[in-house]
Amino acid sequence: MPSDLVIVYHRQPFEEVEEDGVVVRRANSSPNGIVPTLKGFFANVEKGSWVAWKMAEDPANPDFERVVEVEDTFGTYSVSRLPLTRAQVSSFYHITSKEAFWPILHSFKDRYNYDPVDWPTFREVNWAFAEAAAAEAAPGAVVWVHDYNLWLVPGYLRQLRPDVRISFFHHTPFPSADMFNVLPWRREIIKSLLAADVVGFHIPRYANNFVSVVRSLFDVAPPEREQVRGDFLGEGTALSERSVPVSLMHQGRKVHISAFPVGVNAGYVESIASNDETEARVRAIKAELGDARLIISVARTDYTKGNIEQLLTYERLLERQPALRGKVRLMHVSVQANRSMTAYESIQNEIEQIAGRINGRFGSFDWQPVALISRAVPFAELIAYYRAADIAWITPLADGLNLVAQEYVAARTDGDGVLVLSEFAGTAIALESAVLTNPFSDGMMNWSIDQALEMPEDERRARMTVMRRTVATYDIEAWASEQQRMFDLARFDTPEQDKADAA
Repeated sequence: MPSDLVIVYHRQPFEEVEEDGVVVRRANSSPNGIVPTLKGFFANVEKGSWVAWKMAEDPANPDFERVVEVEDTFGTYSVSRLPLTRAQVSSFYHITSKEAFWPILHSFKDRYNYDPVDWPTFREVNWAFAEAAAAEAAPGAVVWVHDYNLWLVPGYLRQLRPDVRISFFHHTPFPSADMFNVLPWRREIIKSLLAADVVGFHIPRYANNFVSVVRSLFDVAPPEREQVRGDFLGEGTALSERSVPVSLMHQGRKVHISAFPVGVNAGYVESIASNDETEARVRAIKAELGDARLIISVARTDYTKGNIEQLLTYERLLERQPALRGKVRLMHVSVQANRSMTAYESIQNEIEQIAGRINGRFGSFDWQPVALISRAVPFAELIAYYRAADIAWITPLADGLNLVAQEYVAARTDGDGVLVLSEFAGTAIALESAVLTNPFSDGMMNWSIDQALEMPEDERRARMTVMRRTVATYDIEAWASEQQRMFDLARFDTPEQDKADAA
């Protein structure tokens, strides 16, 4: 049966593990990630499908299950799986997406690596995704494509199925034209995105950057614009914008543009934060700390996340304020990335060296300044540490949004705690009551951590009240509602009507 909604995402909507020699499927380990939210959309349609890739030693193996039927708490839906070889995954994902696209998206031009890119393989994989989506979609269906590694899918899909409505959501930053246009495939990528009916981003800055790239490459009329809603103005922050594009015309078609951030499942986080097990764990953590204050930092190991700059700031803090030695502790969770990628391996090594140096310089038999954790922490355990931490220190150099900051705020059901947040994280435009900092400035980083440590309780609680209201208002359900609104908006557009509107 064809599907009314087809979600195209590089990962499968479940994890496969082997138990007693049998492969079984489990829900994704991150209960607060994007995958559960996307699966929730299947409840609104009669039939849904998910298109993803799965590693295959031999893609031609007739025993490979290309389509599996799934029944879980979200309903019954199909998963169409593309068999990709290890070489294809390495080329399409680890090399082209991570070594060429990722640094440009985050404005790290010096880390851009063009030489190993195999563009024909990237096209081939994107075409396979488009073919699979076209095969699953019912007439007039919505096909929802996610993220930059599938940039070419909208263009291919429009060729294969001009009847479907195509929405594309970008989960990373989108850079300015002078940065994006470093990519030699820029016209092909943007032409594909313009084949979508809806192109979505987290914040107005990224939508504005997208339009500037479009206008640098194609002849399009000035876009329709609206004032940015007050909650997303981010007054004075690095990513603030006053207006945002909502649509543009390209070759007689209207392309809707949205700017609305993904949120967290605030209610779910609060339920974990306030249960008896978490309360007991929080008491145990605080008892272990004694009168020391806890700073928590959680990020992946990546040059965009500012791990090294943060550790160096902490080292300077202990140098500048000897009285804090033994009185403060940093729990630095830097989840180790794929060590087969040289760029991430070198960063992980440097993080370990700096953390070791800090512990060696300032530690004692009864006090370790830094607890470095390089593995993923179970979500419930992480929530307990959020509750126990005096400060959450989230200072990426560039970040599309940053859900860790929102998780910390949602977890603070006690109304206390301080969030120190980089103004280059997309979520900073909505969390202005955090202590905002510039991770490129040693002076600002020093000042912000000092402010957090010295902040009186009444100010902490006042700031946290405002942030908790924002996180609850713009949660994952609000994002889902906005995406549905954009689907519905695109339903009323036809090429003929677009031409009439343009005239």
